[in-house]
Amino acid sequence: MASTTAPASILVYVGLDLIGDGLMKLPFVRALRAAFPASRITWLAGKGATVYAGPLRPLVQGQIDEVIEYAGIGSHAGELLRRPLPGRQFDLILDTQRRLLTTLILKRIAHREFLSAAANYAFSDRRPLTRVKPKALIRQLLDLVELASGRPAKPHTGFDLPADYTALARRLLPDGPDYIGLAPGAGGRHKCWPLERFTALGRRQRERGRAPVILVGPAETDWLAPLRAALPEARFPLQDAPELSPLVTIATAMRLRAAVANDAGIGHMLAAGGVPLVSLFGPTSPEKFAPLARRLAVVRAQQFGGDTMDSIPVDAVAEAVDSLLT
Repeated sequence: MASTTAPASILVYVGLDLIGDGLMKLPFVRALRAAFPASRITWLAGKGATVYAGPLRPLVQGQIDEVIEYAGIGSHAGELLRRPLPGRQFDLILDTQRRLLTTLILKRIAHREFLSAAANYAFSDRRPLTRVKPKALIRQLLDLVELASGRPAKPHTGFDLPADYTALARRLLPDGPDYIGLAPGAGGRHKCWPLERFTALGRRQRERGRAPVILVGPAETDWLAPLRAALPEARFPLQDAPELSPLVTIATAMRLRAAVANDAGIGHMLAAGGVPLVSLFGPTSPEKFAPLARRLAVVRAQQFGGDTMDSIPVDAVAEAVDSLLT
């Protein structure tokens, strides 16, 4: 049973957050704030830095009240002999990791209630009725929110970007056409749908009266020339922006009617912007890595008898885009 009294203070423990981690955890942050709108939320990065104190800080303003980095908490057995964060006490601690030693160390922090999925919730003050570990990290985190609040998590609550980013996105993609985002990159080329199929999809969108928007990151600049040649009418907002940052990409996503992306960080940025998303998967698992988009259509190579990205036909992706727009 969930407590009838909302916690006045919440501590969330993570090891550290790189850009990809921070983007993937944004729905968890929003769901936690939606569940506890009046609580003071402290984000503790026990083993390093967190992008919530750096490049993604504007995305969690109003969601997280305090960020602590490089806390030196959760690594060594000797920490069990002292109390971490001396002088601090929290009504609720959410342990987002599953390493047993770290969990035991965290329990030494003064608290009223402690929730952790480590060791199948053996050290948690509350346990779910069903203890099947979800494959997706974000689903595991949302389960903690639901356990703490006793209500379904709401990961798509709104947030405000700084006004200069939304104004920039409006200049880059002015009102008028239906913009369709195409993000051909990924961290590994084996996760990339063939570039010529992205360009074919872009032409298909143009034929339907939509405006293709190509989202190319710094690792794919060698693709710019062939993309511009194949889609001369397309827009390249990230190249036209004065800076290339996740905030620019998320602001741009807010101007799109739909988008298509591989299994990559930019897919999570697009999902953070709230755009209906077609997510393309081949050698990786959508059950584990699919972005938590408001509306999501997953197209897998395995649907077409293969496990590599070139197994996915253009027609299938074009139909998925159409379905998101209807």
